[in-house]
Amino acid sequence: MLIKLPRSKPLKSLSSKSTTMKQINTKRSPNCSSSSSVQSTPEIEKKYVHRVYDAIAPHFSSTRFAKWPKVSTFLHNLPSGSVVLDAGCGNGKYLGLNDECFFIGCDISAPLVQICKDKGHEVLVADAVNLPYRNGYGDAAISIAVLHHLSTEGRRRKAVEELVRVVKVGGHVLITVWAVEQEDGTLVDKWRPLSRKYLDEWIGPGSPRVRSVGSVSLESIPETEVSVGNKEVSGDEKDKQQEYFVPWHLPYHRAEVSGASVGAVENGLARKDDVKGAIVYDRYYHVFGEGELERLVSGMKNAVIVDQFYDKSNWCVILEKTS
Repeated sequence: MLIKLPRSKPLKSLSSKSTTMKQINTKRSPNCSSSSSVQSTPEIEKKYVHRVYDAIAPHFSSTRFAKWPKVSTFLHNLPSGSVVLDAGCGNGKYLGLNDECFFIGCDISAPLVQICKDKGHEVLVADAVNLPYRNGYGDAAISIAVLHHLSTEGRRRKAVEELVRVVKVGGHVLITVWAVEQEDGTLVDKWRPLSRKYLDEWIGPGSPRVRSVGSVSLESIPETEVSVGNKEVSGDEKDKQQEYFVPWHLPYHRAEVSGASVGAVENGLARKDDVKGAIVYDRYYHVFGEGELERLVSGMKNAVIVDQFYDKSNWCVILEKTS
Protein backbone atom coordinates (compact mmCIF):
# COMPACT_ATOMS: atom_id res chain seq x y z
CA MET A 1 0.00 0.00 0.00
CA LEU A 2 1.41 3.40 -0.97
CA ILE A 3 2.05 5.72 1.96
CA LYS A 4 1.24 9.37 1.22
CA LEU A 5 3.39 12.08 2.71
CA PRO A 6 1.72 15.07 4.40
CA ARG A 7 2.37 18.35 2.59
CA SER A 8 3.96 19.88 5.69
CA LYS A 9 6.80 17.35 5.77
CA PRO A 10 9.76 16.91 3.41
CA LEU A 11 9.89 13.97 1.03
CA LYS A 12 11.37 10.73 2.25
CA SER A 13 15.04 10.48 1.31
CA LEU A 14 15.74 8.56 -1.88
CA SER A 15 19.41 8.03 -1.07
CA SER A 16 20.83 5.20 1.01
CA LYS A 17 21.74 7.74 3.68
CA SER A 18 19.40 10.69 4.12
CA THR A 19 20.95 14.10 3.58
CA THR A 20 20.33 16.64 6.31
CA MET A 21 18.14 19.49 5.13
CA LYS A 22 20.15 22.65 4.66
CA GLN A 23 19.33 26.15 3.56
CA ILE A 24 20.69 27.05 0.14
CA ASN A 25 23.05 30.03 0.07
CA THR A 26 21.12 33.16 -0.91
CA LYS A 27 24.09 34.94 -2.46
CA ARG A 28 23.48 35.43 -6.17
CA SER A 29 26.05 34.59 -8.79
CA PRO A 30 27.69 37.53 -10.63
CA ASN A 31 26.46 35.83 -13.80
CA CYS A 32 22.84 36.57 -12.87
CA SER A 33 20.45 34.40 -14.80
CA SER A 34 17.73 37.05 -14.90
CA SER A 35 19.40 38.60 -17.95
CA SER A 36 17.28 38.40 -21.08
CA SER A 37 20.29 37.01 -22.94
CA VAL A 38 20.00 33.83 -20.88
CA GLN A 39 16.67 33.12 -22.55
CA SER A 40 18.13 33.45 -26.06
CA THR A 41 18.88 29.94 -27.29
CA PRO A 42 22.55 29.57 -28.32
CA GLU A 43 23.30 28.12 -31.73
CA ILE A 44 25.02 25.07 -30.22
CA GLU A 45 21.75 24.08 -28.54
CA LYS A 46 19.68 24.77 -31.65
CA LYS A 47 21.98 22.63 -33.82
CA TYR A 48 23.11 19.90 -31.46
CA VAL A 49 20.09 19.53 -29.17
CA HIS A 50 16.87 20.84 -30.74
CA ARG A 51 17.49 19.76 -34.33
CA VAL A 52 18.92 16.43 -33.29
CA TYR A 53 15.99 15.41 -31.06
CA ASP A 54 13.55 16.56 -33.74
CA ALA A 55 15.36 14.28 -36.22
CA ILE A 56 15.61 11.20 -33.99
CA ALA A 57 12.35 11.56 -32.01
CA PRO A 58 10.61 8.27 -32.97
CA HIS A 59 13.78 6.19 -32.60
CA PHE A 60 14.68 7.94 -29.34
CA SER A 61 11.17 7.29 -28.03
CA SER A 62 11.38 3.59 -28.88
CA THR A 63 14.40 3.27 -26.57
CA ARG A 64 12.95 5.24 -23.65
CA PHE A 65 10.51 3.11 -21.69
CA ALA A 66 12.26 1.99 -18.46
CA LYS A 67 11.40 4.16 -15.45
CA TRP A 68 14.15 4.99 -12.99
CA PRO A 69 13.10 3.60 -9.58
CA LYS A 70 13.99 6.74 -7.64
CA VAL A 71 12.05 8.99 -10.01
CA SER A 72 9.12 6.60 -9.66
CA THR A 73 9.44 6.71 -5.88
CA PHE A 74 9.44 10.51 -5.92
CA LEU A 75 6.26 10.60 -8.03
CA HIS A 76 4.46 7.90 -6.05
CA ASN A 77 5.22 9.71 -2.76
CA LEU A 78 3.30 12.80 -3.89
CA PRO A 79 -0.10 13.44 -2.28
CA SER A 80 -3.19 12.41 -4.21
CA GLY A 81 -4.43 15.15 -6.50
CA SER A 82 -1.02 16.79 -6.98
CA VAL A 83 -0.36 18.70 -10.18
CA VAL A 84 3.02 17.56 -11.53
CA LEU A 85 4.95 19.54 -14.14
CA ASP A 86 7.46 17.56 -16.22
CA ALA A 87 9.87 20.06 -17.84
CA GLY A 88 11.62 18.27 -20.69
CA CYS A 89 9.24 15.33 -20.73
CA GLY A 90 10.70 13.68 -23.86
CA ASN A 91 8.42 10.85 -24.97
CA GLY A 92 6.40 11.15 -21.76
CA LYS A 93 7.52 7.99 -19.99
CA TYR A 94 6.89 9.60 -16.57
CA LEU A 95 3.62 11.31 -17.48
CA GLY A 96 0.74 9.63 -15.68
CA LEU A 97 3.03 7.33 -13.72
CA ASN A 98 1.06 8.06 -10.54
CA ASP A 99 -2.59 7.76 -11.56
CA GLU A 100 -3.63 9.72 -8.47
CA CYS A 101 -1.85 12.85 -9.76
CA PHE A 102 -2.43 15.16 -12.72
CA PHE A 103 0.55 15.54 -15.08
CA ILE A 104 1.41 18.30 -17.55
CA GLY A 105 4.49 17.86 -19.72
CA CYS A 106 6.49 20.17 -21.94
CA ASP A 107 9.47 19.75 -24.21
CA ILE A 108 11.36 21.89 -26.73
CA SER A 109 11.00 19.17 -29.38
CA ALA A 110 7.68 19.35 -31.23
CA PRO A 111 8.00 15.76 -32.58
CA LEU A 112 8.48 14.43 -29.04
CA VAL A 113 5.53 16.47 -27.81
CA GLN A 114 3.43 14.99 -30.63
CA ILE A 115 4.42 11.49 -29.50
CA CYS A 116 3.18 12.40 -26.01
CA LYS A 117 -0.08 13.82 -27.41
CA ASP A 118 -0.65 10.63 -29.37
CA LYS A 119 -0.47 8.76 -26.06
CA GLY A 120 -3.17 11.01 -24.63
CA HIS A 121 -0.97 13.15 -22.39
CA GLU A 122 -1.45 16.84 -21.61
CA VAL A 123 1.64 18.43 -23.21
CA LEU A 124 2.91 21.50 -24.99
CA VAL A 125 6.07 22.79 -26.66
CA ALA A 126 8.06 24.99 -24.28
CA ASP A 127 11.59 25.98 -23.31
CA ALA A 128 13.09 24.88 -19.98
CA VAL A 129 14.41 28.40 -19.31
CA ASN A 130 11.01 30.01 -19.93
CA LEU A 131 8.27 27.72 -18.62
CA PRO A 132 4.73 28.73 -19.66
CA TYR A 133 3.14 28.35 -16.23
CA ARG A 134 2.11 30.97 -13.69
CA ASN A 135 3.90 31.23 -10.35
CA GLY A 136 3.01 28.43 -7.96
CA TYR A 137 0.97 26.51 -10.52
CA GLY A 138 2.13 22.97 -9.71
CA ASP A 139 2.51 20.92 -6.56
CA ALA A 140 5.72 19.34 -7.85
CA ALA A 141 8.04 19.46 -10.85
CA ILE A 142 10.62 17.18 -12.38
CA SER A 143 13.52 17.82 -14.74
CA ILE A 144 14.96 14.47 -15.79
CA ALA A 145 18.13 14.55 -17.91
CA VAL A 146 17.52 18.07 -19.24
CA LEU A 147 19.89 20.60 -17.63
CA HIS A 148 22.98 18.96 -19.15
CA HIS A 149 21.76 20.03 -22.61
CA LEU A 150 21.99 23.74 -21.65
CA SER A 151 25.31 25.22 -22.67
CA THR A 152 25.96 27.92 -20.05
CA GLU A 153 25.80 28.04 -16.28
CA GLY A 154 23.46 31.02 -16.52
CA ARG A 155 20.95 29.06 -18.58
CA ARG A 156 21.19 26.04 -16.31
CA ARG A 157 20.61 28.25 -13.27
CA LYS A 158 17.66 29.96 -14.97
CA ALA A 159 16.09 26.56 -15.67
CA VAL A 160 16.34 25.71 -11.95
CA GLU A 161 14.80 29.08 -11.02
CA GLU A 162 11.92 28.36 -13.39
CA LEU A 163 11.27 24.95 -11.83
CA VAL A 164 11.09 26.49 -8.37
CA ARG A 165 8.98 29.41 -9.59
CA VAL A 166 6.22 27.24 -11.03
CA VAL A 167 5.62 25.11 -7.92
CA LYS A 168 3.69 26.10 -4.81
CA VAL A 169 5.33 26.89 -1.49
CA GLY A 170 6.00 23.51 0.07
CA GLY A 171 6.21 21.90 -3.37
CA HIS A 172 9.10 19.72 -4.44
CA VAL A 173 11.39 19.70 -7.47
CA LEU A 174 13.43 16.68 -8.61
CA ILE A 175 16.38 17.37 -10.94
CA THR A 176 18.71 14.78 -12.49
CA VAL A 177 21.74 15.34 -14.74
CA TRP A 178 24.41 13.15 -16.32
CA ALA A 179 27.55 12.78 -14.22
CA VAL A 180 31.18 13.01 -15.31
CA GLU A 181 31.70 10.09 -12.95
CA GLN A 182 30.03 7.42 -15.09
CA GLU A 183 29.61 3.94 -13.63
CA ASP A 184 30.79 2.55 -16.97
CA GLY A 185 33.90 4.57 -17.75
CA THR A 186 34.19 3.09 -21.23
CA LEU A 187 31.15 5.10 -22.30
CA VAL A 188 33.05 8.35 -21.94
CA ASP A 189 35.62 7.10 -24.47
CA LYS A 190 32.83 6.97 -27.06
CA TRP A 191 31.95 10.63 -26.53
CA ARG A 192 33.55 13.41 -28.60
CA PRO A 193 35.13 16.08 -26.36
CA LEU A 194 34.83 19.62 -27.62
CA SER A 195 38.22 21.05 -28.48
CA ARG A 196 39.96 23.61 -26.28
CA LYS A 197 39.67 26.20 -29.04
CA TYR A 198 35.93 25.63 -29.17
CA LEU A 199 35.60 25.84 -25.40
CA ASP A 200 37.61 29.06 -25.15
CA GLU A 201 35.91 30.87 -28.01
CA TRP A 202 32.32 29.71 -27.66
CA ILE A 203 31.65 28.33 -24.21
CA GLY A 204 34.35 30.07 -22.14
CA PRO A 205 33.52 30.59 -18.41
CA GLY A 206 31.04 33.42 -18.01
CA SER A 207 31.46 34.51 -21.61
CA PRO A 208 28.59 35.74 -23.74
CA ARG A 209 27.20 33.28 -26.23
CA VAL A 210 28.25 35.34 -29.25
CA ARG A 211 31.79 36.55 -29.80
CA SER A 212 33.04 38.24 -32.89
CA VAL A 213 36.03 36.99 -34.82
CA GLY A 214 36.80 39.77 -37.24
CA SER A 215 33.50 40.49 -38.96
CA VAL A 216 32.08 36.99 -38.42
CA SER A 217 30.21 35.97 -35.27
CA LEU A 218 30.60 32.42 -34.04
CA GLU A 219 26.84 31.94 -34.25
CA SER A 220 27.21 32.02 -38.03
CA ILE A 221 29.82 29.26 -38.18
CA PRO A 222 28.36 26.17 -39.91
CA GLU A 223 28.29 22.81 -38.18
CA THR A 224 31.15 21.49 -40.30
CA GLU A 225 33.53 24.06 -38.82
CA VAL A 226 32.89 23.03 -35.22
CA SER A 227 36.09 21.35 -34.07
CA VAL A 228 35.68 18.16 -32.05
CA GLY A 229 37.61 14.98 -31.46
CA ASN A 230 40.15 13.48 -29.11
CA LYS A 231 43.16 14.59 -31.15
CA GLU A 232 42.79 18.23 -30.15
CA VAL A 233 42.31 17.53 -26.44
CA SER A 234 45.33 16.65 -24.32
CA GLY A 235 45.29 14.04 -21.59
CA ASP A 236 45.13 16.61 -18.78
CA GLU A 237 42.37 18.51 -20.54
CA LYS A 238 40.41 15.31 -21.10
CA ASP A 239 40.49 14.60 -17.35
CA LYS A 240 38.85 18.00 -16.78
CA GLN A 241 36.53 17.72 -19.75
CA GLN A 242 32.83 18.37 -19.19
CA GLU A 243 31.67 19.49 -22.64
CA TYR A 244 30.94 16.62 -25.04
CA PHE A 245 29.15 15.60 -28.18
CA VAL A 246 27.45 12.29 -27.41
CA PRO A 247 26.60 10.29 -30.55
CA TRP A 248 23.17 8.96 -31.40
CA HIS A 249 23.14 6.19 -34.02
CA LEU A 250 20.03 6.21 -36.20
CA PRO A 251 19.98 2.88 -38.12
CA TYR A 252 19.67 3.08 -41.89
CA HIS A 253 16.50 0.99 -41.81
CA ARG A 254 14.63 3.51 -39.64
CA ALA A 255 11.89 5.53 -41.32
CA GLU A 256 13.53 8.72 -40.01
CA VAL A 257 16.46 8.12 -42.36
CA SER A 258 14.95 10.04 -45.22
CA GLY A 259 15.56 13.27 -47.07
CA ALA A 260 15.95 15.16 -43.80
CA SER A 261 18.76 12.88 -42.63
CA VAL A 262 20.48 13.07 -46.00
CA GLY A 263 20.29 16.84 -45.76
CA ALA A 264 21.70 16.72 -42.25
CA VAL A 265 24.70 14.74 -43.50
CA GLU A 266 25.25 17.18 -46.37
CA ASN A 267 25.08 20.13 -43.97
CA GLY A 268 27.45 18.56 -41.46
CA LEU A 269 24.85 18.13 -38.71
CA ALA A 270 25.15 14.34 -39.00
CA ARG A 271 27.53 11.80 -40.53
CA LYS A 272 27.27 8.34 -42.03
CA ASP A 273 28.74 5.28 -40.37
CA ASP A 274 28.60 2.48 -42.93
CA VAL A 275 30.26 0.03 -40.54
CA LYS A 276 27.40 0.37 -38.04
CA GLY A 277 24.86 1.08 -40.76
CA ALA A 278 23.65 4.29 -39.20
CA ILE A 279 23.36 8.03 -39.49
CA VAL A 280 25.19 9.50 -36.50
CA TYR A 281 23.93 12.67 -34.83
CA ASP A 282 25.93 14.47 -32.14
CA ARG A 283 24.07 15.70 -29.05
CA TYR A 284 25.59 18.44 -26.91
CA TYR A 285 26.11 17.63 -23.22
CA HIS A 286 27.62 19.48 -20.29
CA VAL A 287 28.17 16.60 -17.87
CA PHE A 288 28.20 17.51 -14.17
CA GLY A 289 30.99 16.89 -11.70
CA GLU A 290 30.43 15.92 -8.08
CA GLY A 291 28.97 18.85 -6.13
CA GLU A 292 28.29 20.93 -9.24
CA LEU A 293 24.52 20.49 -9.21
CA GLU A 294 24.39 21.50 -5.55
CA ARG A 295 26.50 24.60 -6.31
CA LEU A 296 24.26 25.45 -9.25
CA VAL A 297 21.22 25.83 -7.00
CA SER A 298 23.18 27.88 -4.46
CA GLY A 299 21.76 31.10 -5.89
CA MET A 300 18.20 30.19 -4.94
CA LYS A 301 16.77 32.28 -2.11
CA ASN A 302 13.43 30.50 -1.81
CA ALA A 303 14.32 26.81 -1.74
CA VAL A 304 16.10 24.23 0.40
CA ILE A 305 17.75 20.96 -0.51
CA VAL A 306 15.88 18.03 1.02
CA ASP A 307 17.90 15.28 -0.65
CA GLN A 308 20.84 14.80 -2.98
CA PHE A 309 22.22 11.55 -4.35
CA TYR A 310 24.03 9.73 -7.15
CA ASP A 311 21.97 7.23 -9.12
CA LYS A 312 22.66 5.37 -12.37
CA SER A 313 25.51 7.69 -13.42
CA ASN A 314 23.40 10.76 -12.61
CA TRP A 315 23.69 13.46 -9.97
CA CYS A 316 20.29 14.19 -8.48
CA VAL A 317 18.82 16.77 -6.13
CA ILE A 318 15.40 17.37 -4.58
CA LEU A 319 14.43 20.92 -3.63
CA GLU A 320 11.54 22.21 -1.55
CA LYS A 321 10.13 25.68 -2.21
CA THR A 322 10.08 27.73 0.99
CA SER A 323 8.57 31.08 -0.02
